[in-house]
Amino acid sequence: MEKVIFDFSHIRDFSEFYPIFAKRFSLGEEFGENLDALWDVVTGEIALPVEITFTHFTESKKRRFGALVLLFEEAEEELEGELRFNMVASSH
Repeated sequence: MEKVIFDFSHIRDFSEFYPIFAKRFSLGEEFGENLDALWDVVTGEIALPVEITFTHFTESKKRRFGALVLLFEEAEEELEGELRFNMVASSH
């Protein structure tokens, strides 16, 4: 299973997350940087199985990125083991 880590000590908002996600999964210019497009890509376009981890994911990041967390939690459930999603407060 491929493991992909997003370091949220360097991601302040959605406008910074989307391009990093697109680059990591080699998405083209047509990727619409919004939650609907992200859902479509996560549940139908990226290579599976994959484990996605958010590191340095503090309580304030959880509040700021709540919709993102919900999206990945729902995708994890829908994809039935093909996607694993984790959040850790630090990389230790």
